[in-house]
Amino acid sequence: MIRFRGALLSKSGLPRPYAQSRPLEIAALELPDPGAGEVLVRIRAASLCRSDLSVVTGARPWPLPMVIGHEAAGRVVRVGANVTTLATGDAVVLVYLPQCGACARCAAGQPWLCETGVAANRKGELLTGGTRLVHRGEKVHHHMGLAAFAEYALVAEASAIRIPKAVPPQDACVFGCAVLCGAGTALNTAAIAQGQSVAVIGLGAVGLSTILGAKSAGASCIAAVDRLEAKFALARALGATETALPQAAPRGAFDHAIECSGTLEGFELAMALVHRGGKVTTLGLPGPDAAYPLKLAPLVADGLTVQGSYLGSCVTRRDVPRFIELYRAGQFPAASLVSHRIGLEDLNEALDRLAEGRALRQVIEFAG
Repeated sequence: MIRFRGALLSKSGLPRPYAQSRPLEIAALELPDPGAGEVLVRIRAASLCRSDLSVVTGARPWPLPMVIGHEAAGRVVRVGANVTTLATGDAVVLVYLPQCGACARCAAGQPWLCETGVAANRKGELLTGGTRLVHRGEKVHHHMGLAAFAEYALVAEASAIRIPKAVPPQDACVFGCAVLCGAGTALNTAAIAQGQSVAVIGLGAVGLSTILGAKSAGASCIAAVDRLEAKFALARALGATETALPQAAPRGAFDHAIECSGTLEGFELAMALVHRGGKVTTLGLPGPDAAYPLKLAPLVADGLTVQGSYLGSCVTRRDVPRFIELYRAGQFPAASLVSHRIGLEDLNEALDRLAEGRALRQVIEFAG
């Protein structure tokens, strides 16, 4: 049994400011040794995403109590039986959807929709079954099979992807969600072709990663669209060829529109920005009850394609190493996606910055 500290959420929906209501308790936790198909990872860096905020607000209900956090990098310190792809000492990126390789969707070549992995995630359990975290003798759930806002995480082998040890963990952690979702959507789901034009709506870390993916794909025009002009300079530095406020973005002008804002307004704008025959891809995940009145006649008459993108349609064992190599080649500057570096004890204040739109990724750096 190993004892350590982690960010425990016992009740969702507490009021802001979180610096006062303190929804996340830095608690003493316990984990057993890894079982078959599992590894114990010492977390070196983890970053805060809006999906973590949705757990805290209760906008997306999860079983509680839970240690949250789903975007992290670390080092394998113990391996269980039957683990074949990882060894003690390996540097890893943790990914929030373990891909089982055996369910109907995995067999169909769509592991980013893994049925077994998503079922385990929804129960707050590991892909290998059940929970392992313990707090004061009571079981604790794992957020997205990871529970990464902690000094250690016990995860299924499929949740950890080996990377070169030379990659700094504070850069590597954002490849577990932001880069997979953003760059993966541009390269895999939307499949932007050389010379095509794309509008990216919403310039958080995922939207900026989408710009990186569009640039890598060879897009000739990348328009970065957001309500905050303060975000435009970084978007241009990462590859945007033009920037615009939503009301000024040219309608009917683009081959692709990729919605990264997580709002109905962003999706409605994406529908307006593509020309006839264009493709709209949405990955922003608004609230589960959000609905958009899609008009079918224009969809048919204009020959539009409208699709969702989950995990950037990524095969994690293929795409994490692929994107890390682009990082090492200087094409995916992950550090640009990070606005703050914090300690585990600073998480509640970091939630306030995230809720108020004052941060990109905020990376928790762990000692050791």
